[in-house]
Amino acid sequence: MKNIFVKKSFLYVLFIALMVVSCKKEIDKISDKINDTASSVTEQDSEKDSVVAKKDSVIQKESMPPAMQEDGFYNAFIFPKDKKMKDSLFSVFNKKYTEKERYAIFALNRLDSKNKWNADTLVVPAKIDTTLMEYSPFPMQLDVLSPVKKFVVFSYPIQAYGVYSNGSLVKWGPTSMGKKAAKTKTGLTFANWKKQLAISTVSSEWKLPYNFNIFNLDGIGWHQYDLPGYPASHSCLRLLLKDAKWLYGYADTWVLNPGGATTKARGTAVLVYGDYGWGKRKPWKKLLDDPNANSVSVEEMTKMIEPNIEKILKEQDNREKVVDSIKAARAVLEQMPQTPKTVAP
Repeated sequence: MKNIFVKKSFLYVLFIALMVVSCKKEIDKISDKINDTASSVTEQDSEKDSVVAKKDSVIQKESMPPAMQEDGFYNAFIFPKDKKMKDSLFSVFNKKYTEKERYAIFALNRLDSKNKWNADTLVVPAKIDTTLMEYSPFPMQLDVLSPVKKFVVFSYPIQAYGVYSNGSLVKWGPTSMGKKAAKTKTGLTFANWKKQLAISTVSSEWKLPYNFNIFNLDGIGWHQYDLPGYPASHSCLRLLLKDAKWLYGYADTWVLNPGGATTKARGTAVLVYGDYGWGKRKPWKKLLDDPNANSVSVEEMTKMIEPNIEKILKEQDNREKVVDSIKAARAVLEQMPQTPKTVAP
């Protein structure tokens, strides 16, 4: 009887033990399944986030090109075609550079602030000199011009002007010369008459501040007007307002004989040379590949000026004599006693 009880007890305990082990295995299975499911969901979410991030990255890369590509002495500030994005990048550009720095950058790209929207790429110096002299395409010194007191040169190929005083470069800047259908006349000429505000003979609506005529019979001169980043004028030589005003005060005019029919003395010597690379890459954009791409050598400048130097000096000497004689005549008139007025009786 006792043995039967012991056997029953043993069987009962064994049954309970088997039940506990079985339950534990089921719980472990369920737990593993839950963990696997959670892990799978996490991986799927991670993959989804990765795809979205990658997609956003691709979209951003395609629609938002790098605003600035830095590579050497000159860098490229790139603008997209999309207007909203272009406006956004100009906002970045305006915050990055001061007003004077922006002015210098536009000048290097032959633009004024009004026409800055024409730019798809701006050439920007790594170090900005607001005087522009650090980026001059013209030689800083020309010995051939040492005896010449004032000389102005306009380059068609690089759309720039330079000013020399006794062989030293004192100023340079951008210009927009005659378009292909109305090219600016080239060669040696002299400054003639000037007018602070002239009206264009092409259209009376075109106001030309600080106009200085250099080819009288052709009606061609330099003055302030739009600089759109390429040759666009009707033969004249467009300048930024500050440059036109400066040249207006710098250059000497002609001196006419009494009655104005003939010229008694010529004004400042001006040389307009070369031609533009129509349909080719803009010269200033070549600076991104070669910082000396626009540079005009001393040898090249000397070769152009030397055949004209005798005439330039002859006209300079003549003008000085004429001006001196006019001053002397005025001095004599000022020293002469005034004729007394006759009083009626």
